[in-house]
Amino acid sequence: MSFLELKHVSKSFGGHAVLKDVNLSLIEGEFVAIVGYSGHGKTTLMSLIAGLTRPDSGEIILEGKPITGPGPDRGLVFQNYSLLPWLTVGENIALAVDSVFPALSPEERAAKVDKHIAMVKLSHAKDRLPRQLSGGMRQRVSVARTLAINPRILLLDEPLSALDALTRANLQDEISQIWQADKKTVVLITNSVDEALLLADRVIPLTLGPGATLAAPITVDLPRPRDRIALNHEPEFKRLRAQITEQLLGYSAARRTHVSRKLVLPDILPEDLDHPRVNRPPRRLSEEKRELISQS
Repeated sequence: MSFLELKHVSKSFGGHAVLKDVNLSLIEGEFVAIVGYSGHGKTTLMSLIAGLTRPDSGEIILEGKPITGPGPDRGLVFQNYSLLPWLTVGENIALAVDSVFPALSPEERAAKVDKHIAMVKLSHAKDRLPRQLSGGMRQRVSVARTLAINPRILLLDEPLSALDALTRANLQDEISQIWQADKKTVVLITNSVDEALLLADRVIPLTLGPGATLAAPITVDLPRPRDRIALNHEPEFKRLRAQITEQLLGYSAARRTHVSRKLVLPDILPEDLDHPRVNRPPRRLSEEKRELISQS
């Protein structure tokens, strides 16, 4: 039985179709990456799974029950951190823990906060405000806050796209380690084929909109743990990267149109600067008279 299932899900905004007939089935503990172009419905798909918006048609089912709104069983990591600037690292995470686990004692909640701060290697920054952190550290706080509520599904909406290459690589490794430790079900939205292959069990391309949908999933049968340097020399990694990249480029090529235009020169002749134009219209090519001058 599927853990999470999307059946014929469609979504439009203002009469414009964003997603159409999306079908997806995940088993518990699976890491799935959805890869595609920006602006073609990836974040909309994530919002639907998170319950932040409702589909126009179709249904989304989690453990046999339809998703009708947001809940702590789905933890969403946003692209832009979404930290409260007046709270410290510890207080941002504690806010989530306190709202989801009010029955725990203060000591138990504090221990849960400390555990997840340590998980993302930020114990030394527990009392810092977001403005005192780098972009990568802020994203770690966002990941820790989401993990601290112990969601059944971790939803990652391009959480690393705004980071520099080195920080992005470090956080990719941390996400991989966290997933291998907890084996939570993860849905990652990304526009990086390499990132998808490094982290996921399956990669699913998203076609171009309007009315984008999910293509057939591609199984990533690469041994874990995966080393990014070793993968660059792995024939199967190269094959999968070429396959997915060509598939995505194919969507773009199919949408490309060729337009030919006939350029028409303006019907105006250049002026003689030695004789400035005063109170007369510009000279026009269509008004020029051809004269035949014969010499005797």
